[in-house]
Amino acid sequence: MDGLLFLLFFVVALIVFLFVSAFRIVKEYERAVIFRLGRVLQDPKGPGWFLIIPFGIDQMVKVDLRVVTLDIPRQDCITNDNVTVGVNAVAYFRVVDPMRAVIQVDNYTKATFQIAQTSLRSVIGQVELDELLAHRERVNDDLQRIIDEQTEPWGIKVSIVEIKDVELPPQMQRAMARQAEAEREKRAKIIHAQGEFQAAEQLQQAARLISSQPSALQLRYLQTLTEIAVEKNSTIIFPLPIDMLNVFTDFLKQNTHRDNV
Repeated sequence: MDGLLFLLFFVVALIVFLFVSAFRIVKEYERAVIFRLGRVLQDPKGPGWFLIIPFGIDQMVKVDLRVVTLDIPRQDCITNDNVTVGVNAVAYFRVVDPMRAVIQVDNYTKATFQIAQTSLRSVIGQVELDELLAHRERVNDDLQRIIDEQTEPWGIKVSIVEIKDVELPPQMQRAMARQAEAEREKRAKIIHAQGEFQAAEQLQQAARLISSQPSALQLRYLQTLTEIAVEKNSTIIFPLPIDMLNVFTDFLKQNTHRDNV
């Protein structure tokens, strides 16, 4: 009787042990690639729980499907116009085919990192410095396309690649500062010249208008005298045009003629 109970207990314990050994849980963002006697099963498992054959018959490899942030450290690159710059970037990728990510490459994260490094140096070497600084979005798109094409056979999708910083040599920074200063001076001179040109046009139009109306010129003289008297407290000798006196002389003659009549 004791032997029968022991045998029953052993069988129950063995069943529990086998169940525990075969029981697996895969999270929502994970998939399990199952190898049975060295051959991969057709469909990855998960999410949820499932049973595998224990004792090494079935082997499970978990693959994370979440987006991975890959930091690409500073790379010393030479642009197409022979300027040495330090560039660092960041890439975002995720696994879209867990089976290929396990079978086709040993370590897909490390492999993607190496390709991102070499592609960054290659793309920077094909563009000039001005294009790198002014059209960074275009360089980012080229990087994303190149890295994605090379990692696609591994079941990897590279969604975004962004250049974070571009470090220039000190002498190049000084040269660019001088160039920017010269450009600002150029714009300032152009704006000043345009202002002088517009002012000259306005003065020309005013001269034509005043020349067509002699009385307007005389009123302008009087207005100038008033402004000078307000601003200056000293004696000013102001030449008075004869034409202005003629206006007053004609006015007095007309009044005298009316009185005589």
